[in-house]
Amino acid sequence: MKRTLCTSLLLSASAVLLGANLTSAQAVELKIAHFVSPQHSVAIWLEKWARKMEAQSKGELTFKIFPGMQLGPPPKYYDIARTGQADITWFVHGFTPGRFPLVEVSNLPYMIGSSEIGNKVLNDPELRTKYLNAEHGGVKPLLLMTHQPGNIHTASKPIRTVEDMKGMRLRFSSATIKDFVAALGGTPVGMPPTQIVESMQKGTIDGAWIDYGGAESFKIGPVTKYTTEMYSYVTSFCICMNQASYNKLPAHLKKMIDDSFAGVEKEVGHEWDKLDAPGKEALMKAGMTPIKLSKAEDDKFRAAGAKVSEAKVAELNARGLPAGAVYKLMKALAAKHEKTSLNFWTQ
Repeated sequence: MKRTLCTSLLLSASAVLLGANLTSAQAVELKIAHFVSPQHSVAIWLEKWARKMEAQSKGELTFKIFPGMQLGPPPKYYDIARTGQADITWFVHGFTPGRFPLVEVSNLPYMIGSSEIGNKVLNDPELRTKYLNAEHGGVKPLLLMTHQPGNIHTASKPIRTVEDMKGMRLRFSSATIKDFVAALGGTPVGMPPTQIVESMQKGTIDGAWIDYGGAESFKIGPVTKYTTEMYSYVTSFCICMNQASYNKLPAHLKKMIDDSFAGVEKEVGHEWDKLDAPGKEALMKAGMTPIKLSKAEDDKFRAAGAKVSEAKVAELNARGLPAGAVYKLMKALAAKHEKTSLNFWTQ
């Protein structure tokens, strides 16, 4: 009996150790990388998502997060995922000009009225499947998104009219906004948001086009005297996964990740849209004065934006891209979701 008991205990212990070893062998560590601080709302959301996946997978998935440009400057994060330097990244489409022309149709002036609307538009199954997913070579898009519409923040000169734009050197975030700045008589200057403060301090630029949330994240309040509240554009982003990393996962973990991003458009959009009010408050505390356009001037800016949109769609169509169809579908989707979502144009 003693021999039998000892044998049973040894077998049980072996089974426990074997189970532990199997669990360890099955565990997959995924690297997440992005370019903002851990305090940014999207960084916080990604942190919570990673811990949720760890718990849901019962340890089969683990995540290591590299925030704040640890793996490279902001324009590199699409390639960081594509090449497998990290498994999952969050990147800005506009930081890699020319690679995402159809996604960037969403960045055209006055296309999107809030992050919530933008997220719902960009993750529409028809739009994604038919047009947008294919632009993300080497990665699997997990979630497309936009920030809340952005405004013009200037160092010294107020912008109250279209005429005030003439000669202004303004930072832009995507090719579509570059065209908008030029159409309004300004001089577009490309740079990542991390360079805005120094450039405004030195007078290299007169101001920057960025959303209130981004303006606060990158601490441009002390160098901003005026903000013209146009809510005229959005920038698009993507949370993506290296395609090879995704392909290596067993089917149940693939499904877990896919399911975790289904239906989160409103949730993520709300997190970004709610940054608008505290972002504005922080800039005002630093000395910024907000400017609201008159109806007549707003109409002028929108008319200029419409011409930019028309020209951009025509340019992309001439290159053989289905930009007209994408623009039409995005406009229809935006109009649909405006009825049930926050819209900064009607606030």
